[in-house]
Amino acid sequence: MFRKCLSALWVPALLLTCGIAFAVTPFEVFDGSVLNQVIKRNKLMVGMEVKFFPFEYADEKGRPLGFDVEIAGLAAKELGVELEIKDMEFSGLIPALQGGKVDMIISGMTRTLTRAKTVSFTQAYFETGLCALLSNRRAPDVKDVKELNAPGRVIAVKLGTTGDLVTAKMFPEAQVNRYKEETACVREVVTGRADAFLYDQLSIGKHHKENPDTTHAVLTPFTYEPFAIAIRKGDPDFLNWLNQFLETIKADGRYRELHEKHFGDILR
Repeated sequence: MFRKCLSALWVPALLLTCGIAFAVTPFEVFDGSVLNQVIKRNKLMVGMEVKFFPFEYADEKGRPLGFDVEIAGLAAKELGVELEIKDMEFSGLIPALQGGKVDMIISGMTRTLTRAKTVSFTQAYFETGLCALLSNRRAPDVKDVKELNAPGRVIAVKLGTTGDLVTAKMFPEAQVNRYKEETACVREVVTGRADAFLYDQLSIGKHHKENPDTTHAVLTPFTYEPFAIAIRKGDPDFLNWLNQFLETIKADGRYRELHEKHFGDILR
C-alpha cells in the first residue's frame, strides 16, 4: 500500500521536475525572438507589395516610397539597423513571413480574424474601409453597394485582399472576377466590363478622380479595415516592441507628420 502511494507521488513529482527542466527561460525567449535576430543581423527585412499608392509605390528609379515605407524606415531607425524592403505579390506576403524570408509585413494589410490564425498583428496603425468604384456604363444608378448583390452584376476584386474575402459572404448573387493587379480591376470598371471594383477608401477616391467621366464611387465605407503590422506567431518580444514603437510615434508627432504628408491632399 505504502509502495503504491509512493509511486503515485513519485510520478507527478518526476513529471513536474522534467517540466521545470524543459521550461523556456525569458532569456531563451528573447534569444529566439526576431527582435534579437534583427539587431544581431543589423538589418530589418520588411515584406510589402510596392503597388499600393499612397502606402507603398515606386518612383521612376524603382525606389519604394509611401506611408508604409516611411513607417518601416522609422522602425529600422529606432532599432538602429538597416532597412531592406522585399517587394512581392500581396498573396505571397504571409507565406514569405512564415518561411522566414521577411521579419514583418507592412503593406496595407487588414487585421482580420482569419489572418490572425496564422500571423500575429500589432495594434492598428491606420483605419479605413472598403468602398466601391462603379462603372457609369454598367451601373449608372447604383448608389448602395447592396445593389451589387444581384444576378448579372460583375464585381472585380484584387486577389487575396479583403475585397476578395468579403464577396462570397456579401455578394453571393454576383459574378466575381479576381485579378492580381489593382490596375486591372480599375480597367474592368472604366471600360464597362465590370460593374464595380471593391477596395479601400483612399484608393477608390483616387481612381474616381482619375476617371471622372467613366466612373462614380460609393465612398462611405461598408466594412471596418484596420491596417496592422504582421509578424510570425509566438514572438511576444517583437510584438511588444512594435506596439510600443507605434504608440511612441503617435505620441511624439512623427505619425501625424507622415499622415499629413501622404494623405493630406487626398483627404481634403
